[in-house]
Amino acid sequence: MSERPTFVLIHGAWAASWVWDSLRSVLQTQGYAVVTPDMPGNSRNPAEPEQINMAGCLRAVEESCAGISGPLLIVGHSGGGVIATQVAEVMAERVVGVAYIAGMMLPSGLGFAELADEAQKTHPEAVGIWPHLVWSEDRQSSTVPAKAICDVFLQDLPHEQAMAAAQLFCAQPEGTRALVAEWTPERFGRLPRLYIEATQDRSVVLPVQRRMQQLVPGAEVVSLDTGHVPQVVATDAVADALLNFARQR
Repeated sequence: MSERPTFVLIHGAWAASWVWDSLRSVLQTQGYAVVTPDMPGNSRNPAEPEQINMAGCLRAVEESCAGISGPLLIVGHSGGGVIATQVAEVMAERVVGVAYIAGMMLPSGLGFAELADEAQKTHPEAVGIWPHLVWSEDRQSSTVPAKAICDVFLQDLPHEQAMAAAQLFCAQPEGTRALVAEWTPERFGRLPRLYIEATQDRSVVLPVQRRMQQLVPGAEVVSLDTGHVPQVVATDAVADALLNFARQR
C-alpha cells in the first residue's frame, strides 16, 4: 500500500482554519494527518501588507507542510480553491491530488470575478455575496454582516448554529481574496482532481460551479445537497468523498 497522503485544507475568504474543525477530526480518526494553515491577514494569522498576496499564501502552506515528508492531498474551499491550484502547481512533485469543495477551480490566468460577471448575464444569482460586503474606507478589506453569512453561506444550518458560526468570520484583505492562479498542463494539469459541488450554494452558485468543471475538465465530481459550507453542515459526506479520493491515490 502506498503511503497515506497528508490532507492540506485551505480555507476561503472571510473564514479561517476553524472552518475545518469538524472535518479535520473525522479525517484524523481515519488515520490521516491533517494540516489547516491560516492565510496571511486573517484573524488567526496577522501579517504585514507585503505578505498579503499569493506569495504569502504559498509561504503559509509551505511552512505548515515543512515537517511532512510524505505526499500531500490539497483541498480548497471556496476562494481557497485558487490557492489550492497554485500550491499544487508549485509543489506538484509532492502532490497526489487536488480537491475542491464548492471551490474556485479556474483556468490558468482567469479570475473568479471575471467568470462570475459573465455568468450573471444568464444567472443573476451568480452575484453571490458581493452585494452584502461592507468595505473598509480604503477598500483594502471587507467584512460580511452576520445576517448575510446566515442567509448566503449557512442557510442550511439551524439559525442559532449559523449565528454562532457567523461570529467566527473575519475581515478579508483584498490581497488574499482577488487572486488568480497561473498553472501549467505539465504540473497542476496532470494531477488527479475531485470537485465536491454544493447544489444549494448561494455564494458560488451551482451554474458557476459547473461552468468551472467545463472549463477545467477531468475532475471526479461528487454532488451534495448543501449550501456553501458542506464541510460544516455535511461533514461525514465530505469526509467520505475525500477519503474515497485519497484511497485511490
